[in-house]
Amino acid sequence: MLAKRIIVAIILLPIGIAAILAGGWYLTALVAVFMCLAAWEYSDLFQKGGIKPATLLVVGGTLLLIIGRNINGFAGAAWMISLVILVSMAYHLVSYERGRDQAATDFAVTLAGVLYIGWFGAFFISLRNLPEGKWWILVVLPAVWFADAGAYFIGKRFGRHPLTRRLSPQKTWEGYLGGIICGVVLTALLSVLWQILAGSYSVITPLRGALVGLVMGIFPTLGDLGESMIKRQIGVKDSGNILPGHGGAFDRIDSWLWAVVLGYYMVFWFWS
Repeated sequence: MLAKRIIVAIILLPIGIAAILAGGWYLTALVAVFMCLAAWEYSDLFQKGGIKPATLLVVGGTLLLIIGRNINGFAGAAWMISLVILVSMAYHLVSYERGRDQAATDFAVTLAGVLYIGWFGAFFISLRNLPEGKWWILVVLPAVWFADAGAYFIGKRFGRHPLTRRLSPQKTWEGYLGGIICGVVLTALLSVLWQILAGSYSVITPLRGALVGLVMGIFPTLGDLGESMIKRQIGVKDSGNILPGHGGAFDRIDSWLWAVVLGYYMVFWFWS
């Protein structure tokens, strides 16, 4: 399992870094592919559990929000979200009229998917578009990876006390705390490298990197647990199998969705 994860990471990492450095439509295209795959898997998960969100609307709404974020930032968000809500309600009204008694629940799940995956996923683009955004996104995402890796290896070696008994019993408090420490230390060190590459004017300092590592160590785990909640309710292990060793696209981006939102507002409010 670990070997497969490493091989997939080696293949995808250069593609991701190239898209981040290029920005613009290159990054938007890559984000759109991953988020639309995740949106489709999200809808498929609920379908397996007897709930019927409108898959086309979940995927289409996700794509609309991501493309819109690249074209004009947050300027078009109001009408795009309004359109998604109106069309979704109309769709599920018809569904109910045709005999689908759970159409109201379906409607709620449809909207949740678009907002959670599409709205949050678009923050990849917003974070990249901030001043020095290509460097910030290369701080935020590795911070999540450092914390995840630290939590996995430390938890495997020293884990004794379950972090959550129902959501993810294999996660431990020892691993969680170890992941936070790894996130802080390794992200601070990475920030030194990025500061050298970005130049002496860079606002990316080791202290700010450590703060990003702290936040990414503490909170994005909730994204992982959130997806676990969905999968456990449905009774499946992975959201898909498109990425060997990683499961599906939704499995891969569950923590990233939290990371890019938190990272964006940290940088926007304090350092841009």
